[in-house]
Amino acid sequence: IILLLLLFQVRGHARAGSETTQFIEATKRDALNNLRREMEKLLDSTEPHKSQEATKEFEGFQRLFRRFLDETGPSVEWDRIEKLPPGAVRNYDSLETPSKELVTQMLNKLIVVKLNGGLGTSMGCHGPKSVITVRSDLTFLDLTVQQIDHLNKTYNVNVPLVLMNSFNTDEDTEKIIRKYKNLNVEIHTFNQSCFPRISRDSLLPVAKSGKVHENIEAWYPPGHGDFYESFKNSGLLDKYIKDGRQYLFLSNIDNLGATVDLNILNLLLNPNKENAQHEFVMEVTDKTRADVKGGTLIQYEGKLRLLEIAQVPKEHVDDFKSIKTFKFSTR
Repeated sequence: IILLLLLFQVRGHARAGSETTQFIEATKRDALNNLRREMEKLLDSTEPHKSQEATKEFEGFQRLFRRFLDETGPSVEWDRIEKLPPGAVRNYDSLETPSKELVTQMLNKLIVVKLNGGLGTSMGCHGPKSVITVRSDLTFLDLTVQQIDHLNKTYNVNVPLVLMNSFNTDEDTEKIIRKYKNLNVEIHTFNQSCFPRISRDSLLPVAKSGKVHENIEAWYPPGHGDFYESFKNSGLLDKYIKDGRQYLFLSNIDNLGATVDLNILNLLLNPNKENAQHEFVMEVTDKTRADVKGGTLIQYEGKLRLLEIAQVPKEHVDDFKSIKTFKFSTR
């Protein structure tokens, strides 16, 4: 009797687990189908001249929404993290300094991109963060343009400046950059995606119309990782590839210390004795107790990877903060 009871309990438990899985899968399918219908309504009400752009953005949002539904746990398995291999991090002092002739060739293969989608509200200011006055009556944007202008004049090159705006900053930025037209800086802009906010309960868009400025609070610009897709969608990626550009330098508009470093650019374009060119280079510093929450580099599945604290399983947050285990910060 006891054995029969145990067998019944095991089978009952398995059936309950199976039913739960089926229920979750069914709700995911329903959520995705419902979202598609609502997105079609938003697209139908979008201004005609923005329809093509909105279609690409909505497709990107639906891919993101699917990931949200599918990813139920941390994006990394802690036990699969490996130590950084030798040579993964190089001391800056070991980099070679290129000749002036080589510098000119290198700079003609570079573009500078600044993330310009943020507002200055956290600093008590209205409008784009880039127009906040920093020093000598010059704004973040003024100083950025000044840096590129100086670089172009010094080496007789044409390094373009590209601004990734958001729907919050685009209109103001387009007006402001007109004052730079007589400088030796080619400026291009594009917008990052504009995604609808969704209700926590229904998982459906809050917006009732595709006209963003009718209810701007119902929309949001996604994180900086959206740069890659938005840059491609803008047509600028294809343009610069055709122009012979190979690398871009990406940073926030308010990071005035992020300037073109010729030694790092030389490492990218002229690896010399190294076997392969680097697809991506990131500047890191020694991790200290004052910066235990900053991102770090790891070796994962045979590749270097950035690990942020939001990706860490809760039970390993203290391990992540250890300055003995993870020695570098990407902040």
